[in-house]
Amino acid sequence: MASKTLSFAFVMDPVPAINIEGDTTFALMLEAQRRGHRVHYVDPNDLGVRDHRVTAKVQPVELRREAGNHATLGSARRLGLDEEMDVVFQRKDPPVDVAYVTATQILALCRRALVLNRPEGILAANEKLYAMHFADVMPTTLIAREIPQFVDFLAEMGGEMIVKPLHGKGGEGIFHVKHDDRNLFSILEQSTQFGARWAIAQQYLPAVRRGDKRILLIDGEPLGAVLRVPAAHEARSNLHVGGKATKTALDEQDQRIIEKLRPWLVRDGLFFVGIDVIGGKLTEVNVTSPTGIQEMNALDGARYEERVLEAVERKVASRR
Repeated sequence: MASKTLSFAFVMDPVPAINIEGDTTFALMLEAQRRGHRVHYVDPNDLGVRDHRVTAKVQPVELRREAGNHATLGSARRLGLDEEMDVVFQRKDPPVDVAYVTATQILALCRRALVLNRPEGILAANEKLYAMHFADVMPTTLIAREIPQFVDFLAEMGGEMIVKPLHGKGGEGIFHVKHDDRNLFSILEQSTQFGARWAIAQQYLPAVRRGDKRILLIDGEPLGAVLRVPAAHEARSNLHVGGKATKTALDEQDQRIIEKLRPWLVRDGLFFVGIDVIGGKLTEVNVTSPTGIQEMNALDGARYEERVLEAVERKVASRR
């Protein structure tokens, strides 16, 4: 148990709708409660500012690992978030739209409460663009809006590539494209919205058939990893579209990537991060609401959320 009781606010999607078997935020909340902390729920739409103070409509929540009866929400009250909460976890799932950016900018006004991840870091770290700082450990990548650029890139990649939206999530809008695909131009039109938005194309990595490794990092240090193996009929390895969670370990290439990222993550206040690695190549740096803890727990017989909360408690203590 923690030596000092803290007040936690989780800015997140609605608690009643979460999947308690796979949701990382639920595991973190449950562990905070187990350690004797006070746990609260905040809808990001209920954030605000009054007299230069961050306010929020907050509901205390009691959690239990019972499907369909996993949360009891208390009465809501509006309070000064920065004054009354010790830790604020921002765990709202993408898309990173105007509402998300505004909520993050409001949380950036907190001065006393520990906000994880740091709002300024989130705003600076598009999950696909941030990885571009580490191009030497990435697959060959194009970010563009013009369809002819993607056609040229496809030819340069030998007629095979991955295309995905720059602001996508959870495998949405990902295509494995080949030069002889009759839907090529239709896919590129949809991906770029006819040239109106940026999309990302990457060299196709055949190693993805063996799995896409999700590595969770705490303050730039590895927490654990899970290998997500795509189903035979799927190009995507995301677990909610049929990917299979498989036990894995970190290798030398993973460690090299982590070493490169660590100083950047610490500098930018990106405390809890999930990186995706395919065949020793970094493809994404997930900073908004990275997942994987419950799958790692099941495979490794562990409780990784304990280590996350221990690190949070140490951070709070060091700030004081």
